[in-house]
Amino acid sequence: MDLSSYQGIIFDMDGTLVDSMPAHVKAWQQTCADFELPFEPDWFYSMGGSPTINTAVALLQKYNIDADPQLLVASKLCHFDEIKNKGDVIAATLSILQQQKAFNKKIAIGTGCYRHHAVEILTTLAILPLVDVVVTANDVQRHKPFPDTFLEAARLLGVPASHCVVFEDTELGCQAAHAAGMDCYRVQDGIIHEFRSFKR
Repeated sequence: MDLSSYQGIIFDMDGTLVDSMPAHVKAWQQTCADFELPFEPDWFYSMGGSPTINTAVALLQKYNIDADPQLLVASKLCHFDEIKNKGDVIAATLSILQQQKAFNKKIAIGTGCYRHHAVEILTTLAILPLVDVVVTANDVQRHKPFPDTFLEAARLLGVPASHCVVFEDTELGCQAAHAAGMDCYRVQDGIIHEFRSFKR
């Protein structure tokens, strides 16, 4: 993979660098049980990259339920905190990160995860020292599929958006990358699945 034309490399975290989506989905399964809501694993996987509050709002809208989404958020975060092993590294993308770090490329994480969980996971897996910037759900007001997460990452890296490439595992994330004017590699089942060019 030739990434020499890019100055900044931006990785999503959950499902892209870290196989943490099963832990998130497990926490949502327990939350659905708490509130007697239907649980559809594939739907929760499709919401990967979306902050917990956005997923909670979408879940209530999906079933036309009038309830406070913050109650779901509190439950999900509590269950997620209780999971000790939140995921292992995804070898294919970590290898790319390490390679690009060796080439002195600027590296960022752009995730829909909340900062305290992102820092916990990245620290546990020894990824945090390899990256220059971490942008989380706490750092932007509009989340994927809006471009704000990736645009903020590029800004903090000091690299024009057009000179950045994104690695993402969800459609929401790929849409956000293109909305930011960035090329994107789609990661699926732990492998680099396809390249999606932003047509400039």
